[in-house]
Amino acid sequence: MIRYIFITGGVVSSLGKGIASAAMGALLQARGYKVRLRKLDPYLNVDPGTMSPRQHGEVFVTDDGAETDLDLGHYERFTGVSARQSDNITTGRIYQSIIEKERRGDFLGATIQVIPHVTDAIKDFILSDPGEDVDFVLCEIGGTVGDIEGLPFFEAIRQLGQELGPERTCFIHLTLLPYIPAAGEMKTKPTQHSVKELRSIGIQPQILLCRCDRPIPETEKGKIASFCNVRPSSVIEARDVGHIYDVPSAYHAEGLDTEVLWHFRINDAPLPDLSRWNGIADTIHNPDGEVCIGLVGKYTDVPDAYKSVSEALVHGGLANKVRVQVRMIDSEQFDDEHHPLDILEGVHGVLLPGGFGERGAHGKMRAAGFAREKKIPCFGICYGMQLSVVEAARQLADIKAASTTEFGPTDEPVVGLIEEWTKDNEKIVRDENTDKGGTMRLGAYPALLEPGSKVAEIYGTTEISERHRHRYEVNRAYIDRMRAEGVRFSGMSPDGLLPEIIELDDHPWFIGVQFHPELKSRPFEPHPLFASFIKAAKVQSRLV
Repeated sequence: MIRYIFITGGVVSSLGKGIASAAMGALLQARGYKVRLRKLDPYLNVDPGTMSPRQHGEVFVTDDGAETDLDLGHYERFTGVSARQSDNITTGRIYQSIIEKERRGDFLGATIQVIPHVTDAIKDFILSDPGEDVDFVLCEIGGTVGDIEGLPFFEAIRQLGQELGPERTCFIHLTLLPYIPAAGEMKTKPTQHSVKELRSIGIQPQILLCRCDRPIPETEKGKIASFCNVRPSSVIEARDVGHIYDVPSAYHAEGLDTEVLWHFRINDAPLPDLSRWNGIADTIHNPDGEVCIGLVGKYTDVPDAYKSVSEALVHGGLANKVRVQVRMIDSEQFDDEHHPLDILEGVHGVLLPGGFGERGAHGKMRAAGFAREKKIPCFGICYGMQLSVVEAARQLADIKAASTTEFGPTDEPVVGLIEEWTKDNEKIVRDENTDKGGTMRLGAYPALLEPGSKVAEIYGTTEISERHRHRYEVNRAYIDRMRAEGVRFSGMSPDGLLPEIIELDDHPWFIGVQFHPELKSRPFEPHPLFASFIKAAKVQSRLV
């Protein structure tokens, strides 16, 4: 019997519903249960693929090529369960599907309405195949209770609560308990109003997860329980912690998983095995050293734009028992040729993340050149790899006009728009007039590594599969000219047409990859490239 847990948020956004959902999934896993996590996003975009990182943060890509919300990255990192296309839905996709059916005549002339057609579509998504032997499906509802666009989703889960009954559904509401310094008090009224709003649409939460920056007095817990109609033990303190990987243990200590199991009348659950989480926390808080990585990108004022990259760097630190300090460096400042690069003198490694467009691109190339010349470990990802190749073509191969067609027409298209490729034995064709949404090379693709190369040594194999998200590729017509200058193309697509990885022969650690390895990194299983990169940075830290 699959049980469903719905996580909603109130008072304000950005309370951490994604982390809370992921931590809840991790706790159930630690007790031996099998889980799947899903995200319901109320915005009208079909998916976040065309949304600005400044508004939405990063786009997380699954193996099956879905462009999804960044919270699915948290789900994967905390539980190790690979997300799928069917684990993220938006209002846009719901309406798109319904309208397509209406145009085909599938509704036989019926008037299409929010209830029942939209809510039924949402329920179908929630109940769709979660996978084999799954015990719990956790569904996070995006946004905040009271948002007008979220009403169909709240109505859908309300209906499921009635249809499946309390023995199969549990509602957890994440809320905020602000502390007012002038009054010297923690205020419960915002939580009371948030729950009142939730109850007004027919949902009574069974558990309240209360975000706060200090302990909740027992008197305040009692007040919340009384006014919000929950048991006092169901008012769970979700206090700020030192690191997100402390959250599962902290929530267990406050009794979150115990309350969930009590609600479902599960009395024979084994105690959770949190040894892995405790080990990670110990390494994070008691490292053997520290390295500094300069992340050079154009969205550095929005940390969520590089969430998976930042987390993968932390995982690389875990593999090497060091703390990783990520220094966000705005690549646009380096677009000015006269702007000094001295800020990079103090870092032990340079990471060039993915991105799009010409703004900040020249700055990334200058950073790549600096790392190449100064022998600083450098890791280029997707666009970062492409720009590293352009920089090397200009400076090493003396191809002064080398560029990418992403900037516009060029006589030396070292990087160009990929027009066709194969996915699951099907030829995919694109051009510059193709819609932007969902049309890139997306999802997991295999690659073959050159025997004896650095990356083959790092991976410990010559056959890999990694997740992609890009529209442009390095032009293989330049491979021979670049190889002559020490730029080794050590990873290629199985058909030998698409360059996947470059490395510099005369450099301690300079690797560029066309894919996004950060998307597959986990705290328990750091990605080998990030583990190797931090290892190289650790060596660099002892040289400077």
